[in-house]
Parts: sequence; structure tokens; C-alpha cells
Amino acid sequence: MNDENGEAGGLQRTIDWRQGLAIALGVPVLILPSIGYFANYVWAFAIIIWALSVFQGFMQNFAYGELATMFPKASGLPGYAQSVFTSRNANTRYDRSKLLGGFSAWSYWFAWNPVLAIFSILIGSYLKGLIPAFADVPDLAMYLTSGAIVFLFLILVNYRGLSGGATLGYILAVLSLAPLIVISLAPFVTGHIEISNITGAWLPTDWSWDIQHILILLGLMAMAQWSACAWETAAIYGPEYKQPKSDVPKALFICGSICLVTFILVQAACTGTLGIEGILAEPFSPMLPLAQITLGPIGGALAILMLIAAMILIIQTAFLGASRAMYSMAEEGNLPSFFGKMNTHGTPVNAMIVIALLNMGFIFLGTPAAILAASAIGYVCANGISLLAYVKAKIDPRFSKLERPFKAPGGWRYVALFFGLFNLPLCLIGLVYLNSLEVGWASTIVGFVVLTLYLPLWFYSQNENQTALEIDTSPQGESMV
Repeated sequence: MNDENGEAGGLQRTIDWRQGLAIALGVPVLILPSIGYFANYVWAFAIIIWALSVFQGFMQNFAYGELATMFPKASGLPGYAQSVFTSRNANTRYDRSKLLGGFSAWSYWFAWNPVLAIFSILIGSYLKGLIPAFADVPDLAMYLTSGAIVFLFLILVNYRGLSGGATLGYILAVLSLAPLIVISLAPFVTGHIEISNITGAWLPTDWSWDIQHILILLGLMAMAQWSACAWETAAIYGPEYKQPKSDVPKALFICGSICLVTFILVQAACTGTLGIEGILAEPFSPMLPLAQITLGPIGGALAILMLIAAMILIIQTAFLGASRAMYSMAEEGNLPSFFGKMNTHGTPVNAMIVIALLNMGFIFLGTPAAILAASAIGYVCANGISLLAYVKAKIDPRFSKLERPFKAPGGWRYVALFFGLFNLPLCLIGLVYLNSLEVGWASTIVGFVVLTLYLPLWFYSQNENQTALEIDTSPQGESMV
């Protein structure tokens, strides 16, 4: 039975747009691992790429905002694609539309899932640099310990529902975003920034607009999208907002505005203060020398503490998003029912525990580079399919009578179609090419292998669904009812 607070036994409507925004505010932190990566390829032009990517996020999220009000019980991108690509014939066991919707959700899950392992490794690295007593601890042991503590902590915090996670989000947003903005604004106030470091180094001297460099640019746009468009995660909690029709658009576009400022500001501050050579000297942590230059000796320690708080926030964002994606797939019959089991507080604990264990396994790889590149393949696929789902929802008569309190501007299906095709195939091709230059073919192979693993899980779930249906419709099942 449904009520205004949600569906009994399912996700509970316990948060408003402010709490959803607080959880999603971990997204600006995703720029931190990419500052040096982008500067290495395109120098100061990285500022433009971040701006274009956030703009792309706005264009895509107009469509996602409308989908959120059309399907208020759907969990963000995974739920939208599954709601649109549904079977017309409920008796069809292996329906291709259902498979496509589920694959989009699986791609989205794979895009967010490795964030837990990546940032747990970084937390362990920063703790080793911050606390001398940890200096002699083996790297793998440090990474596994930090991951286990963070994962267990977040499971306990979120065990009673999203409201606990949102409260933690409020706290960590202040601890992470405020110092991030302060450190980035500091060189403008202190006069340490040199605009010539930006205007005099827009692109590498050997840059040319040939097919190879265009593919690199497309690959960087795909990598940037993984970070700068990820604020659509605010929509994944659609079934848990008290007023999804108004809360989802508010959370989405306020978070997007914050991302637009922070992504441009952080890259510009690092480039203008350190120069390209300074960034490449500290490609994984350029915020550290930036803080030391502008804030003095205490700046380094402040930056490390800020980064640790920020990484816990983004781990929570990924943890909650990935668990909701698995729950959504199980609810739609696209994953085994085990992943749809809820505790008494409406939290998909089974999915959270499985994700934590998987990421503990990822940590054994020791380096996040290949996993990060592979997960971006999943994100490109998820966005491409979800945008095509929006186009289908606009033209399919089955959805014409659905209420749409929030509507994208007229003709937006053509905008969604453009960005859907921009993701698939253009960004995907560019990303595969960029991965081949950066880490060889390993990340591409890992990405496609993980995406392909969805197939056996999906076929198993379809057989499970059919078995349950046969039991329900059998004389014995009817007598039990």
C-alpha cells in the first residue's frame, strides 16, 4: 500500500532537497584527482573543459529533472532508464527493452562503485604523510584499514535511513568545501596568482587540431563528465524525497551552480599560482603546495585534513548512490532479489555490504588509475542511454499522460538526443583512445568485462522472476494468498 511517505517496505520519504543537496555536495571534490591529469594534456585549457563539462551537466539535467517528476519513485538515472525501457508484454522472460534499461543502471552503478576504493586508497596515503607513526605501515595494510573503517562507519551512519547520511553530509560539506574554496580564493586575495600562467599557456606548444588531438579532447570530456556532471546524483534519491516534484529540481540545479563555481575556481587557482610546471611537479596533490604558498606552514596540514574530510564525503555520495542503483535494479527485476532486501528502516543494507566487500577487493589492486578510467566508460554509457530514454519518454504515447510538474524547455528532446549521441559513441571512442595512451588497454578491457558481467546476472534474475511468478500463479501459491 502506498502513502505520501513512500511505499511500505521500500525506500522511505524522509529527506528534503537540502539534505539531498548535502549528500551530493561531495561531487565538487571529484576534481581533486584530475587537476594534474588535465593540465598534463591541455595545460590551462583545462579550465575551459571543466566549464564546458558543467554546462553539459546542466543540459543533461534538464532532461533528468523532468524524468524525476515523471517517475517520482525511480532512483535517479538507473530508475529512469528502467522505467522507460520496460516490457510491453509482462509474460516475456527475456525482453530486450528491459535488458537495455537494466544495463544502463548497471553502467551507472559501475561508474560510482569504484569511488569507494579510489578514495580509500588516497585517504590512506594522506594519513601516512600526515602522521609520522604511520610512515612504516605497509601501503596495502594502510589502504585496507582505512577502507574498512570508512565503510563500516558509513554503513552504521546510514543504517537507519538517509537522514543520518544527510546530517553527516552537512558536517563534511563544511569541513571540505569551505577550505576548498578558501584555499582556491586565497591566491586571488594574497596576490600570488599570475594571470599570465593562464593566458600564456592555454594549450601545449605541440597541440594541433588533428584527429588524434580531437580524440584526446573527447576522452578528456568523458573523464571530466565523470566528475563535473556527477551532480545528477542528487536525483537518485527521488523515492526518498518528501516532495520529489519540487525537491529534485532544487537539489539538482543548486548543486550544479556550486559545481560550476568550484570546478572553474580550483583549476584556475592552481594553474595561475603554480603554473603548469608547478602542477605537474605535484600532479596528484597540487592543492598542497597551493595551500602552503598562500596560507603558510599551516596550510599543508589544513589541506590534508580538508582532503580527508572531502574524500569521506565523496565516498558516502558514491556508497549511497551505488547501493540505491543496485536496489533499483533488483526492484525492477534486473538483478537478483537479494540486492533489493531492505532493513526495517528502509535501507538497502545487503547492497551496501556487497559494495563494501567488492571495494575491499578493488583496494588489493593498489592503484586506482585503471579502475578510474574503466569506471568512466560505465558513466558514459549510463548517460547516453538515459538521455535516449528521455527522448523515448517524450515521443512514446505510453508516457504522454504522465504528470510532469517540472518540464524542460520546449524541444529539449533534440538537445537530449544530441548529448546522448555525444556520449555514445563520441565520448566513448575518445575515452578508449585516451585510455590506450595513458594506461594501455588494461582499463578498457576491465571496463568492458565488468559491464559484460551484467549479462549472466540479468539472465539469472529473469529466471528467478519467472520462478516466483509461476509459484504465485500455481494452485498452491493461490491458496497461500
